Amino acid sequence: MVFDDETVQQVWDKGRAVHDREPEVWRKDACGAWIRREHYGREHSEYGWKIANISSGTPGEVDNLRPFHLQNDFDRNSGKARCRVAADREAIPATAQIDNPRNRNM
Repeated sequence: MVFDDETVQQVWDKGRAVHDREPEVWRKDACGAWIRREHYGREHSEYGWKIANISSGTPGEVDNLRPFHLQNDFDRNSGKARCRVAADREAIPATAQIDNPRNRNM
């Protein structure tokens, strides 16, 4: 499905902002994977993302849409995210800020 710029921005705003990152550039999806705003639809990006429909309702309604890393998705039957990629925080204390966002395969 093709979304207009306004819808893409509204869905982006539903991603989880992280206090030490610029929310207009970086967010996390429901699996905790880093996504980067300008990488929407970029298949070969570590931070590429897509818009997923999380409800069996009308697919184009913004209320039913969420941002997901390109390798992650949402299973409407189970009502749960299918996570293949998440943020990599190995060897990073929970209270520490990160220099560069990183993802890892699960």
